[in-house]
Amino acid sequence: MPDSAYLLIRDPQGGESATRLVVGERLTLGRAPTNHVVIHDERASRLHAEIISTPAGWSLRDLASRNGTLFGEAALGADHLLSPGDVFSIGRLEITFCHGDPPSAVGGTAELEGTSPAVASAEFERWQATITHRRTRSRLLEAIDGPGEIVPRVGRAAAELCRLAFALGKAGDARAIARLALDAALHGVEATRGVVFLPAGIAAGQPGTTAAALDAFATTPPDWAHASDRLEGVITAVMRTDEALLACDPHLADGSTSLSAPIRSGGRAIGAMHAERPAGGREATPDDLEFMMAVCDALGVAVENLSAREILSSRLASTADENERLKRRLGEESQMVGASPVLEAIKGQIARVAGTRATILVRGESGVGKELVARAIHDASDRRNGPFVCMNCAALSETLLESELFGHEKGAFTGATERKAGKFETAHKGTLMLDEIGEMSPAIQAKFLRVLEGHPFERVGGSSRVQVDVRVVAATNRDLEQAVAAGEFRRDLYFRLKVVEILVPPLRKRPEDIEPLARHYLQRFAIEAGRRVRDFTPAALDALRGSHWPGNIRELRNVIERAVVLSADELIDIDDLALSQLSSAGETGRKTAERPAPFVPLTLDELEQRHVQATLAAVGGNKTKAATMLGIERSTLDRKLARWAKA
Repeated sequence: MPDSAYLLIRDPQGGESATRLVVGERLTLGRAPTNHVVIHDERASRLHAEIISTPAGWSLRDLASRNGTLFGEAALGADHLLSPGDVFSIGRLEITFCHGDPPSAVGGTAELEGTSPAVASAEFERWQATITHRRTRSRLLEAIDGPGEIVPRVGRAAAELCRLAFALGKAGDARAIARLALDAALHGVEATRGVVFLPAGIAAGQPGTTAAALDAFATTPPDWAHASDRLEGVITAVMRTDEALLACDPHLADGSTSLSAPIRSGGRAIGAMHAERPAGGREATPDDLEFMMAVCDALGVAVENLSAREILSSRLASTADENERLKRRLGEESQMVGASPVLEAIKGQIARVAGTRATILVRGESGVGKELVARAIHDASDRRNGPFVCMNCAALSETLLESELFGHEKGAFTGATERKAGKFETAHKGTLMLDEIGEMSPAIQAKFLRVLEGHPFERVGGSSRVQVDVRVVAATNRDLEQAVAAGEFRRDLYFRLKVVEILVPPLRKRPEDIEPLARHYLQRFAIEAGRRVRDFTPAALDALRGSHWPGNIRELRNVIERAVVLSADELIDIDDLALSQLSSAGETGRKTAERPAPFVPLTLDELEQRHVQATLAAVGGNKTKAATMLGIERSTLDRKLARWAKA
């Protein structure tokens, strides 16, 4: 008498289940719905195999099936007495013979959302039993080198798919591409009705993957998808197996033939297409199924492209909005704030030189806003829509500076793993601002001079010549005249840079700008930090005006930012200001412990004369620049000089 036993059945479509073997009863396996184990696979016969109990144990017998019952690679011939752990296969099913009782965790069937064989319609069960062909991918367009009768058919299919691809590329929404694909498939396989199911959220660029989330995007006739009882099960079966299915049975509903194929995106099935041909026409072939698969593959690519376009469009809109906000913020940061006569004169110079191609040299102490002047020149010029590139020449060694300015080729030096464009190439059709130009080494000065004169240059380690159109604005806080005299700066480069010179005086020499700048930074940092600081106390304003500001505008900005962050009141008081006690750049080198010289009384006229003459000496005798620095008219300066000359 055989012991208690069961079959553990692994079905790629239905999951894992267990069937108990009952002593004295015959268990049959096959495609017919009357079997104890129904196998939904066209490779299984209607009555495929049986397992019977014998005095020696459980015996497996093949019932003259068409494709046989396989043990490994060999087909079962005579009856086989089963032993625990024996594995045999019928079609896609893998069946293991086990002793004992089935485990409680096995016995159900794993299903996708949307349907279950236990509640599937009888029409769907009949359709499933009539599947004759399965395909995982279309080979239609790979069979060009086939027999003569195949090549014309492949050519027609290729032409249809080519036209479809162009049409899908022009379509603008998911329902339009679904309609185009369905029409092409119905025409190609000579079907009269069909439907395309796709994820409902596909238009937003986030396609789903479950049958429960699918929606009929295209249907022919319009309401046919809701009239078929078996469609839900068919679509679920196609998506679960990721196979195209051809079912032919004269007893199926009205005798029609059905073709179903998955729509894949990202290597997985996200939807399905189902079409049916009426009875009475030519018999459907596997080539029809492959053509339908090719259409679905093209539709899947179109779905991916549509989703990518939607995501890209959303990101571009977000990026454009962010760029606009950054431009507004950059405009605020690069705004030249102040109302002193000196600043107004600088703005006038910027307005006059911005429209020219002249090289500009901006001079002034560190922190006075030389980069703001360069950006103002760029924004006022016809290059405003081009790039504005800023680089500090003192921040890099000679080798790295040359690479940063002119670029390098792959392998030019250790670490040069790819070609890199330099600042000159990056600033093409725009403005290149070179800060601390006085720190440039003599070797790079020579190459830089040639580029300034309009000559092409070569990247480091390269031989191809690069021609650029760049407007150069140079800046320095060094005494270039002294550097030229000492042989540290090329004389010819000095004169080439000094086409137009803009002198930016330190903040201590334009005290009228201190309060407007302080209020500007107060408002800006209060918004950024989310603080309710609104103004300064009179004592704080007096302290700001009286400070020497050795760090110029950069120091003022940092002082105000710190005060806004640390202030506990709505008004910033003198105690909130961390004013520096350092000497200014013009005072560097002096001994702080040195006692001041004795006071020598002077008349106001003598003091004015000394100051004017010192200013003239500082600007090289240029009376126009001196008058601008002094805040007087040129004619007034001429009268004063003439009067002092007669005295």
